[in-house]
Amino acid sequence: MRYRTIGTDPGTRREVSVLSLGAMLFGTATDEATSFAILDRYAEAGGTFIDTSDNYAFWVNGTRGGESEALLGRWRRSRGIGDEIVIATKLGARPDAPTSTFTRNIEGLSARVIRESAERSRELLGVEKLDLLYAHVEDSAVPLRETVEGFAALVSEGTVGVLGASNHWAWRVERARSLAAAAGLPGYEVLQYHHTYLRRHSDRPTLRSSDGNPGVTGGSLLSYLREEPALALVAYSPLLSGGYTREDKPLGEDFDHPGTPVRLAALRRVAKDTGATVNQVVLAWLIGADVPAIPLVGASSVAQLNESLAAADLELTPEQRAELDAAQ
Repeated sequence: MRYRTIGTDPGTRREVSVLSLGAMLFGTATDEATSFAILDRYAEAGGTFIDTSDNYAFWVNGTRGGESEALLGRWRRSRGIGDEIVIATKLGARPDAPTSTFTRNIEGLSARVIRESAERSRELLGVEKLDLLYAHVEDSAVPLRETVEGFAALVSEGTVGVLGASNHWAWRVERARSLAAAAGLPGYEVLQYHHTYLRRHSDRPTLRSSDGNPGVTGGSLLSYLREEPALALVAYSPLLSGGYTREDKPLGEDFDHPGTPVRLAALRRVAKDTGATVNQVVLAWLIGADVPAIPLVGASSVAQLNESLAAADLELTPEQRAELDAAQ
């Protein structure tokens, strides 16, 4: 396993594995015994970066979430896990009431919600400090300064370490970071977005934005990250839920454009050349990209996890990477 640093403050920054494990469905769709086996294997392999959220996974059983955090808390206690494992969680997208469908009615990012949600997450996870806490989605109804100050207060109190944002337009991230910097407050240092080798349409209207999907990594975000190398990018759904390899998992209309078959062909050529799987090449491409990403992978079995773990040590040659990058 290889490692990199997230955060810049010597008092809160953490070293994490270059492959992150997503715990979204642990405790709901993935039963406890299987979840524990996957977590054990990840830790055994040197994995140190686990991702969850306070709303995971409300849609499975019609709740408000919390099942994933609660399971991770039980796993930590049963295994005697301390601060050697970094657990990232998110807040702001928890539904206002139990539901099985995605809704506009979510808690948002007010100072009150930030404080109450962080306290609930700490209790469920069984930790004194949240290593990494994300603003899960944008909240334009709350003044951005209130959100910035709400997160910063938890850092100053020592109950949160590093701050992050997920599914925000790049300009909103920059505005929040500028507000924090001007006030001498900690700001977002880790950004979590959908990112993979294939390029997807990002301008289709979504539940939360008629302008498109702010959670998709596009040119605006990538150019921003090049200018701000201290920011870390975490790439969720890098393997498209099996879309690269499974016929029963079609890519969907977001990938219905001329560039998709060209990039898929390049990906398969490089996979054949390396002797690795297509999924492993995708993960290796993300880890070693000019804007490096920490792939956030899910797994419903130890075998699935093992495939992803092997990608952490896969080094693409400059020629292989050039071929992948040049495919349009």
